[in-house]
Amino acid sequence: MARRYDPERRQRIIDAAIRIVELKGISALSHRSVAAEADVPLGSTTYHFASLDDLLVAALEQVTCGPQSAIESWERELSGDEPLLDALTRILEEYASGAHGRIRLEYELYLAALRRPPLQPVAAAWIDDWAEVVGRHTVDLGTARALAALVDGLLLQYLLTDRPFDRAEVRAALARVIGESGGEE
Repeated sequence: MARRYDPERRQRIIDAAIRIVELKGISALSHRSVAAEADVPLGSTTYHFASLDDLLVAALEQVTCGPQSAIESWERELSGDEPLLDALTRILEEYASGAHGRIRLEYELYLAALRRPPLQPVAAAWIDDWAEVVGRHTVDLGTARALAALVDGLLLQYLLTDRPFDRAEVRAALARVIGESGGEE
């Protein structure tokens, strides 16, 4: 039997892995579950990705580096005329009010790097890229890194609790790190 040429198969496998992690978490990821989700033979997943870590690296790279990534979104959102404090507050409010699947996906993959060394360079690059994007709008890279840590903490707390988004509280926290007045304009 001739082997069928399927140039999109690798990408369908990555997309399937992303959907599984987004909907069910990392623990639901297996070559078998990805093959079923992508509607490809099981052997295709191991052909393209020898290990689940290899597949997770590809998924994390796509989520963090692709044109639809959070980094690209932040870059676009911060490039307008809006002051940094206002833009960050608005972006976080939009994240909090939107579908949480994408945020959960990003953090599932991001936190998986704690136990999966192959993911660590991708996660570290994500953090550095985020700080670089925000750093273009701050007094120094240290402030940008502090903002990244604060934003991570705020988003994780939001995901883990049922607390509603408190715009004034978030704005005040961001203002403390930026060094501005946190009062509403």
